[in-house]
Amino acid sequence: MVTRLVLGCGAVGFDLLQQLPDRETTVVTDDEPRAESLREASIAAVEGDPTDPRAHAPDADIVLVASDDPERNLTVAEAARETFPDAMLIAYAGEGALPATVDAIRAVADRVVDPTTELADRVLDRTVGFESDRARGLRRALLDAAEPIAVVTHDNPDPDAIASAVALCRLADRIGVEAEACYHGEISHQENRALVNLLDLPLVRLDPGDIGEYGGIALVDHSRPGVNDSLPEDTEVDIVVDHHPPRGPVDGAFVDLRSGVGATSTLLTEYLDRFDVSLDTETATALLYGIRIDTKEFTREASKADFAAAASLIPDVDAETLSRIESPSISLETVSVLASAIENRTVRDHALSTCVGEIRDRDALAQAAERLLDMEGVRITLVYGFKDETIYVSGRSRGSDLDLGETLRDAFGAIGDAGGHADMAGAQIPLGILGAAGPERTGSLAEIVREVVGERFFDALSDAPDAPVADETLEYDYAPEGAASIAVPSGNHDAEADDGANDAGTDANGSTEADADTDDPVGGDDTDDA
Repeated sequence: MVTRLVLGCGAVGFDLLQQLPDRETTVVTDDEPRAESLREASIAAVEGDPTDPRAHAPDADIVLVASDDPERNLTVAEAARETFPDAMLIAYAGEGALPATVDAIRAVADRVVDPTTELADRVLDRTVGFESDRARGLRRALLDAAEPIAVVTHDNPDPDAIASAVALCRLADRIGVEAEACYHGEISHQENRALVNLLDLPLVRLDPGDIGEYGGIALVDHSRPGVNDSLPEDTEVDIVVDHHPPRGPVDGAFVDLRSGVGATSTLLTEYLDRFDVSLDTETATALLYGIRIDTKEFTREASKADFAAAASLIPDVDAETLSRIESPSISLETVSVLASAIENRTVRDHALSTCVGEIRDRDALAQAAERLLDMEGVRITLVYGFKDETIYVSGRSRGSDLDLGETLRDAFGAIGDAGGHADMAGAQIPLGILGAAGPERTGSLAEIVREVVGERFFDALSDAPDAPVADETLEYDYAPEGAASIAVPSGNHDAEADDGANDAGTDANGSTEADADTDDPVGGDDTDDA
C-alpha cells in the first residue's frame, strides 16, 4: 500500500486532495480551520508543524509539499527530504515564487509544480505549434460550413467511424455549430449494433437524396465522396478527418489525414482534448472501442498516439457496457457463413481460399476470414460470396511478408475494385463480369464464382513478391489558405494506401471494405471503407 504525506495545505493542495484516494493519505497543517475542513471531507488531517515531518509520520512513500507560501514550501521540502530520503518528493512552488526559490526547491524535490510555468506551457500547448494550427483550422472550418453539418461515415460504418462521427458532433456542439452523425447502408455487425444501441448513440441513417437537407459535409474515417460512401461524387466537402491517406488528392476546406495513427478515433480524441471538451461516458466508451477495434487491441499499426488517447479516455469509460458490447450473440448468418467457409476451403502453400455462395450479411465474410487465420498452417485467407449482383471478397494475412492489398489489386483490379492494407484487404466484383469468363465454364453460379475468383487469387499469389510494403506513405494535413491539402512523407505505416479501388468487404467489425481511395480496412474492413 502506498502511503502519502501532505505537508501544508493551501488552496491548490486542498483541490488536489479531492482527487487523491483518501486511504493512506495524511495531511499535516498548522491551519486549524483548514484541518477541520479536511476532516469534514473525510480526509485524515492533523494539526502540526509541516516543517517537522518526523513528528507526524514514521514513514511515507510519497511526500507532497502543498502550502501557498513559496519560502515556507522551501523550508518544508528541505526538512522532508532529510526526514524521508527515499520518498518521492513533489513540491508546489507556491504563489508568486521567485525564480531563485523555485530553483532551490527543485534542488531537493523530485518534481516541482510551478504554476507560472505550468500555465505558460498549457497556454502555449493550446495556441502555438502544428497541433494547435490543426485545431484552429478545424474550428474555422466548422464555423464556416453551412448548418446543419452532416458528419458522414463510410457506408455500413464500423466502430471507428461511428465513434469519430459522434465525437466530431460533440466538438461542433462545443463551439455552437449544429451537426449530425450520418451514415448510409446498414449497421449489421452484432458488435456494432450493440455499440450503438447500448450507448444510445445519436446516428441518422440516410436515404438517397437526404443529404440535400444539410448545409455542410464532413467525412470521417474515409476521405472522398462517392468512394466508400453513397454520396454523389461531386459533393462538396468541408471537412475530412481520416487515418487512411489515399494516393490521390483530397478536397476540403480542412483536411487532416494521418497515416501515423491506428484509428480516426485517436485523432478525434486529440481534438476533443485540444478544445477541453468534457467527455460524456457514451462518447468516451465509443472512442475507446473504436481505437481498440481498428488497432486490433493495439497489435496492428498502433502508435504512441493511440495508446495516449486510450489512456486519456479510460477514466470516463463505462467498462460494464463496454464488456457487453464486446460479447454480443453471434448471428446465425455468421455461423452459417463460417461453416460454409470451412467446408468449401481450398488450401495451397499456407493460403486458404473459400467460396460461401450467396450471402445475406457481408460482415460475415470478414469475420470468417479473420477466424480462419486461426487454422493450423494458414497464414492468408480469402473468403468470398455474392449478393445483389456483386461478388464480395474479404482477405486477411498474418505472419506473412505478402502485401495482401496489392495482391488483391493484381488479382481483381481488372474486373472490379480491390485494395486494402498489407494484412487485410477486399474486393467487389460485378457478377456480370463472369459473362466474359467464356462459354467453356459450366456449373452452378457458386461453382463459376469459385473457379474465377479462386484461380485469379492463387495466380496473383504465385506472382506476388515476398517483400513487405514500402514504409513511406502520404500524410495529409489541412491547407491554411483554402487549398485542398498538404502532403508530406510519413513512415510508420506498413499497409499501403489503397488507391481508388473499391475494396469490398467488411472487417471483423462490420465495416465494409470497398474503398476506392481510402486505402485501408476501415474499422477492420478488409479493404477500406465500402
